[in-house]
Order: sequence, then C-alpha cells, then structure tokens
Amino acid sequence: MTETTAVLDRVLHLATLVQSDLARFEREQGLTTPRVHLLWVLGEAGPSTQQALSRALGVTPRNVTGLVDGLVASGHVSREPHPEDRRATLVTPTGLGSRTIEDLVTSHVDLAHRLFGDVAPAALATFDEVLTSTVDRFAGLMAEADGR
Repeated sequence: MTETTAVLDRVLHLATLVQSDLARFEREQGLTTPRVHLLWVLGEAGPSTQQALSRALGVTPRNVTGLVDGLVASGHVSREPHPEDRRATLVTPTGLGSRTIEDLVTSHVDLAHRLFGDVAPAALATFDEVLTSTVDRFAGLMAEADGR
C-alpha cells in the first residue's frame, strides 16, 4: 500500500467516525440528517424564508417544504408571517428547535475542543491548510466527474 493510499484510508476512516457521531446525535434527537442541516442553517441565519433555506441547503423548494413540514410536525419550527412581505413566511425555531440548535452548537464546539484543543497551533494551521487544499481538490474532481 502506498503512503497516499494509507492517508486516504485514514481520511475515509475519519469520515466514517464523523458520520457515526452525527447518526448518534440524530437518533438521540429523533431527526434526520437533512433536518439537522436545516436547523443548523437556521441557527446561523435566524428565521428564514423557505426560498432562502432552499438556496442555503442547495435543494429544491419542494424538498425544503417537506423538511419544514416534518420539523413543524415534530415541534422544532413554526411558520410565521414575514414582517415585510405578506406573501412570504419565515421558518422560525420554536423553543424545542432553539434548544436543539444549542445542543448542536455545544456538541460541535465540544468536539472541536476535544479533537484539537491540545494540538500545537502550528500543527493545527498545517493540518487546516492541507485539509482545505484536499477538500478543494476533491470538490474539483467531483465537479469534473459531474461534467461541470
């Protein structure tokens, strides 16, 4: 096995571990990955129109409607009248949604600290540089494969 293949194997193992951690959180919260992603976006952007959520998530408006319907049914969000556009509604976190978003953020910050809190700043900067380059390169390869 080559050194580059061994590095890729470790990256794939890391991806599996991250996915397992996210799956655990989703099970505990009773949510799906797309619903968690929508809540994360709401946590960053605040109350948003479904059109804005569609753009932020990179999915169709119809897909967002289904996600929002599910989160309304579970009590995580509500649809509120838009204060400036009577044709639009704002998807707004409820108390439960806000607590779930807080749990997401807390879990995110805690994991970052536990993984990287004792890594020397220079080593972390190098890791970030290599990781950023790798992500950019892989995104380019994916775009090429999709014919973009």
